[in-house]
Amino acid sequence: MLKPPLLGFAFAALAALPSAAQAPLAAEGCLGCHGPRGGGQGGIAALAGRDADELAAIMRAFRANERPGTIMGRIARGYTDAEIAAVAAHFAALR
Repeated sequence: MLKPPLLGFAFAALAALPSAAQAPLAAEGCLGCHGPRGGGQGGIAALAGRDADELAAIMRAFRANERPGTIMGRIARGYTDAEIAAVAAHFAALR
């Protein structure tokens, strides 16, 4: 059993970990191509700071095969409308 001082330290360490509110799990899949914090890399578009409605519309267009892309159509088909909204809001809030 943890002693009170150690228990407090354990809770403080857990509080320092990134929370799901900071980066929805659905957004984690974007970082491999779009770079850390969605800043873009290697010719792949930056997502950070873009308008949430624009990002959501782009994702829905990829999902519906209305927008050309190499892999984004296949990736976007795995996202629900709620996940698309959460991802778009997350990246729009990053500056």
